[in-house]
Amino acid sequence: MAETNYVTAPIKSKEMPKGIPYIIGNEAAERFSFYGMRGILMAYMTFYLTQPNGQLDVFSEDEAQVWTHRFIASAYFFPIIGGLLSDAFFGKFRTIISLSLVYCAGHACLAMMEMFGDTHAWLFMGLVLIAIGSGGIKPCVSAHVGDQFGQSNSHLLSRVFGWFYFSINFGAFLSGMITPFLLEATAGAGMGAKVYPYFVWLVGERAPDEVIFGSHYAFGLPGVLMLLATWVFWLGRNKFIHIQPRGGRAYFKETFSVEGKKAIGRISIIFAFIIMFWALFDQIGTSWQIQARSLDRSIPDWIPVFGGGEMLAAQVAAVFNPLFILLLIPLFNYLIYPFLARFFTLTPLRKIGIGLFVMGLAFAMVAFVQVALDNGHTPHMGWQILACALLTSSEVMVSITGLEFAYTQAPRQMKSFILSLFLLTVSLGNILAGEVKAILINTDGSSKLPGAQEFWLWTGLIIITAVVFVFVARSYHPKEYLQVEK
Repeated sequence: MAETNYVTAPIKSKEMPKGIPYIIGNEAAERFSFYGMRGILMAYMTFYLTQPNGQLDVFSEDEAQVWTHRFIASAYFFPIIGGLLSDAFFGKFRTIISLSLVYCAGHACLAMMEMFGDTHAWLFMGLVLIAIGSGGIKPCVSAHVGDQFGQSNSHLLSRVFGWFYFSINFGAFLSGMITPFLLEATAGAGMGAKVYPYFVWLVGERAPDEVIFGSHYAFGLPGVLMLLATWVFWLGRNKFIHIQPRGGRAYFKETFSVEGKKAIGRISIIFAFIIMFWALFDQIGTSWQIQARSLDRSIPDWIPVFGGGEMLAAQVAAVFNPLFILLLIPLFNYLIYPFLARFFTLTPLRKIGIGLFVMGLAFAMVAFVQVALDNGHTPHMGWQILACALLTSSEVMVSITGLEFAYTQAPRQMKSFILSLFLLTVSLGNILAGEVKAILINTDGSSKLPGAQEFWLWTGLIIITAVVFVFVARSYHPKEYLQVEK
C-alpha cells in the first residue's frame, strides 16, 4: 500500500491517538535491544572478547572506554541522516522500517562473533550497522509520536512523551538485568547456580566456574528483540498518522529559509549546554561501571529472591538508572513539579537548568566514593546507587524535558531534523567524553588524572555549564509549532 493511502494529518479529537500503543511497544523492545548490547559492551571488550581459535584478545579499560564513547557518539550522529531522509524523501514510517532492518543486521554480526573470521572485525561491523540503524530511526520515532497529535489533544502530548520515555527505560531495565547475566553468570555461583539447572537442556554441561550462556546469547537476545520491535511497528501502520515528506527541494528550501534558520539557531543555543550533560551521563556505562567492579556489590539478605547474592558490575547502573526512571517520572509529574510550581513558574528551561545542577551533585557523590576507594576502603554499591538516583533525577529534568521542548520548538516540516539535532547533543557529549579520556591516557597506559581526580574534573565542568545556562536561558523566547488538524 502506498504511503499516500494512509491518514496524513491528525484528526480532530480529544482522545489518545490509536497508533500510540504500537509506538510505545516498538520503543520498549528496541530500547531493550540497544541498551542490552550497550550495557555489556565494556565488560565484553575488557574480559571476554575471544578469537575463534579460543585466544583471548581483549582491550584495555581505557581503550574500551574510548571506543564505547565513540560508538555511542556514532549512534547519536546518524539521527542527522535519518531525520533528513525522513523529512525530505521517505517519510517517518518508511525510514523507520528500512533502517530497522539495518539495525537487525548489526545485531546479527554481534551474535556471530567468535564463530569465524576476526572477532574485532565482526564487532566493529556490528557496531557500525547498529549505529546507522539505531541512530537513523531515533529522531523519526520521537517525531512520529508528536505527529499523532493535533491542537485538540495536544494537552496529552506531555503525558505521552513521559510514557514514551517510560517505555524506553522499561526496556532498558529488563535488558540491564538480563544481558549482563547472560554474558557473565557462572554455573556454580549466585543466581547462576539457581538458574543453571533449568537450562542444562539448552547450554549443555557446565563446570562450576564456567559461564552458562556467554556472548552469543547475550548479544543474540537483543537482536531478537529488535526483530520484535520492527514487527510491532509494522503492525501499527494502518493506525498511524503519516506526515508526508516535503521532497528534497522544498525541504531544503524550508529548512534553510529565514524562519528555518532562526529556529535552528534559537534552539541550538540551548542544545549546546545539553552536550555537557551527556558527556557525564553516558559515563555510567564506562567510568561508573569500572568503579562498580571495586565496590562491595553484595545484596542484603532481606531482599526477596536475590538476597545474599552479588550484583555484576555491569548491572548496577544498567539496572538502577532505568528503574529509577520508572519511579521518578510519575513522582516528578504528579508531586515534585506541582510542588515547585507553587513557588515559581516551572518552564522547560528552568527544569533543564535545575537538572544540570543535580548532575553535578551526582558526580560529586561518585567522586567521594572514588576517594574512599583510593584510600583503601571498599564502599558498598549503595552509595553509587544513591548517586544514580540523583543522575536519573537530572535525566528526567534535562532529557525528557529536552525531548518535548525540541519537538514543540521545531517548525512542522522540520520535526525529525530538529529532534536529530537534539540527539546530536548525545553524540557530541560522547565525543567530548571519549576524546578527553583519550587525552588523559599517558604513553604507558596510565591516566593523567587517576582515581577521583577525573570525577572531580567532570563535576567542575557541569557546575560551570549550569551556572552559564541560567543566564542564557533568561534571554530565550520560546515559539511553539504543532501539527495542523484536518
